[in-house]
Amino acid sequence: MSKDLTEITLALAGIAQATILVEQIAKTGYVQPDAYKCTIESLLDLKPPTTLAVYGGDIQNLRLGLETLRDMLQGKHKHQDAMRYCLGALHLQKKLANDKKMLKLLGNRLEQAAQQAEHFSSIHENVIGNLGDLYSATISTFRFRIQVMGDQSYLSQPRIAHQIRALLLAAIRSTTLWRQLGGNRWQLLLQRKAIANCVDELLRARTH
Repeated sequence: MSKDLTEITLALAGIAQATILVEQIAKTGYVQPDAYKCTIESLLDLKPPTTLAVYGGDIQNLRLGLETLRDMLQGKHKHQDAMRYCLGALHLQKKLANDKKMLKLLGNRLEQAAQQAEHFSSIHENVIGNLGDLYSATISTFRFRIQVMGDQSYLSQPRIAHQIRALLLAAIRSTTLWRQLGGNRWQLLLQRKAIANCVDELLRARTH
């Protein structure tokens, strides 16, 4: 298994995990706690030594994302909203990459959020509120916006709105990582089977 392809697949799983969590919370008001914590913390480690370190250094933290990615690669239609959010994250990340001023603002504010998380916890409502506000102040200012579908009784709750925005920010962070590792859309077409095989190997792997 190619190291490059493995790292690209991990980043793709990071995108898939963030977006399936958005789909879950928008429709049910609930997120899987471990996957949620890992995804939020991927925003707060600003200088990770390895790709896996972005996700807490344990493949098990990305199990939900890997399983979702596998379904997507197999063409299953049960995660259509999450797939749409993935494509939206790819589009928005490209716009973000061309906006140096916004990138600098994001970097500074994420540093502040990381410090805040040390005082509270990574998923404390103050931290999530800060990340949600950051998404609103930056990514939401682009003309293109990700339209989240779900149950209005959940979507109208400020706490859940903040969680969704924080998760979308995490999806864009993993998309940035994916591109930095050499990921591109052509790979998703031309190396689909190789990526799917890599997902299967990672799901079988046990982190030492």
